[in-house]
Amino acid sequence: MKVMNILHDSVVDGEGLRTVIFFAGCPHQCPGCHNPSSWHMQNGTDMNVEEVVQEAMNPLTDITLSGGDPFFQAKEVKLVAKTLKSLGKHIWAYTGYTLAEIQEKGSSDQQELLSYCDVLVDGRFIIGQKDSTLPFRGSANQTIHYLA
Repeated sequence: MKVMNILHDSVVDGEGLRTVIFFAGCPHQCPGCHNPSSWHMQNGTDMNVEEVVQEAMNPLTDITLSGGDPFFQAKEVKLVAKTLKSLGKHIWAYTGYTLAEIQEKGSSDQQELLSYCDVLVDGRFIIGQKDSTLPFRGSANQTIHYLA
C-alpha cells in the first residue's frame, strides 16, 4: 500500500492522543484540500501491513486513518485496521465518501474497513462551508459518526 506519513502524538485528528496514518490516493480531489500532495499514489511510500502496524503501534495512542482517503486503498487498509483493532486500538477514519455511500454502494473491502472503525468523519471538504471552529473536521457538511 502507499503511505504518505505516519504522525505520532496528534491531538487534532480525533479525540485523545492519536497516531495518524496518512494514506496516499484520493479520488475526490476537493478544491481547497489541506493535503493535495496526498491525492496521487506515486507520492506515497510502499509499505506492507506489518510495517505500517509496527510503525503505528504505540501503547499510549489510538489510531486515526486519514489521507488522501484510506477507503481508496480499502483492500490493504482493512488489514491494517483489522490488526490494530485486534491489538485493542480505538480507530477513527476520515473519508470523502459519506457513510451512506460506503454502506449502500461501497465495495466489500470498503464495508469491511468500515466495520473496524469506531468513528467515521465523512464527506468531501467543501471550501464554501469551511469552518475552522468545528472540532475534528474542516467543513460544515462533514459529519462525525460514532459507530461503536
